[in-house]
Amino acid sequence: MTVELTSTDLATLLKQKAGVTVSPLDLDRPGATFDDFGVDSLGLLAVVGELENRHGRSMTSAETSKSSAEFLQAVNLSLKEGS
Repeated sequence: MTVELTSTDLATLLKQKAGVTVSPLDLDRPGATFDDFGVDSLGLLAVVGELENRHGRSMTSAETSKSSAEFLQAVNLSLKEGS
């Protein structure tokens, strides 16, 4: 079974780990960046760290993502390669 991170999952993680509330619909908005939502690099690292702990694999490619679309693509590619 392939696991996939969704915008809803990411919104939950951003709330829990970065303290930022973002709607999943906003995360899906084309061109939206983490800066638009007030997510800084430390908040993003906290989310990446949580995902690495959950899935037991490195997701460093996601650390430099500027948008939620980039982030989801990097994480899901990593998860797919690990299945």
